[in-house]
Amino acid sequence: MIKLGVIGYGYWGPNLVRNFMEAPGSTVVAVADLKLERLAPLRNRYPSLRRVSNAQELLDDPAIDAIVIASPVSSHFELALAALRANKHVLVEKPLAANSDQAMRLIDEAARRRLVLMVDHTFVYTGAVLKIRELIKSNALGEIYYYDAVRVNLGLFQHDVNVIWDLAIHDLSIMDYVLPSRALAVSATGISNIPGQPENVAYITLFFSNPQIAHVHVNWLTPVKVRHTLIGGSEKMILYDDLEPSEKVKIYDKGVTVSQSAEAVYEMLVSYRSGDMWAPRLDGTEALQREAQHFTDCVEHGRQPETDGQAGLRLVRIVEAAERSLRARGQLVEI
Repeated sequence: MIKLGVIGYGYWGPNLVRNFMEAPGSTVVAVADLKLERLAPLRNRYPSLRRVSNAQELLDDPAIDAIVIASPVSSHFELALAALRANKHVLVEKPLAANSDQAMRLIDEAARRRLVLMVDHTFVYTGAVLKIRELIKSNALGEIYYYDAVRVNLGLFQHDVNVIWDLAIHDLSIMDYVLPSRALAVSATGISNIPGQPENVAYITLFFSNPQIAHVHVNWLTPVKVRHTLIGGSEKMILYDDLEPSEKVKIYDKGVTVSQSAEAVYEMLVSYRSGDMWAPRLDGTEALQREAQHFTDCVEHGRQPETDGQAGLRLVRIVEAAERSLRARGQLVEI
């Protein structure tokens, strides 16, 4: 039984505690939060859990095998590094760290101590994203043309990071997981409509070595919640709507065909293909449940996580480049 300590019991912490308590092979023995009043609900639901305000108590406990960090981004690096130095395996809520230098230090520390370092890129563990990756890997979509994502809602406004760090990193993690190629450069624009606060609207465009493009639109200031991803290929196209209760992934047998024949020079070179649409059956397991089980298995058997430190580093580098581009009003920045 892998024994865990959870640091942070604000927005995401309760979900992590619940799933690790329910996952086979793991149990949470202690939770730390600077605001002890946040831990009050644990008294009735999990009376055996130790509740503390000082995270160091979890790091000093030899009975705890792993630490789960669900604290503000600014504290990820220091807490994760301290946990690794205490010889604890670590799962960090996204993003891995506030910059790439910090992320690399965490990767090196985990490797040196032969500890598991994993990032909570939750959407990678959803049945929908797993199915999309399977389809792309099997070449069902053919050559990938574009990846287009919209993730907007009204709030939750963050005070320590902008909307790119908060929302875009979800779509970037999906993109990094499902696409066979890596982005090489990024252009980003954005704005803050709230004086003194981080950017709440952003548009990110990513460029690749092959004829492929990706675009992510994130916004904290829209009247409706939208979670749409479109992936276009030469053979088929995908619509992924995370808010759809049943048919989250739809596959369209639609596209275009470009004629290369000499006779087509004087005719329309592009013809359109419109076939069927179908929605594949998806695994309905809760993403955090699958993620908790995966982390436990990696700790127990010394395996490399799907969303390991390197995956976390790639995303931090993309976001860093996007922020540099944003400050330069959309200038193209290499990743």
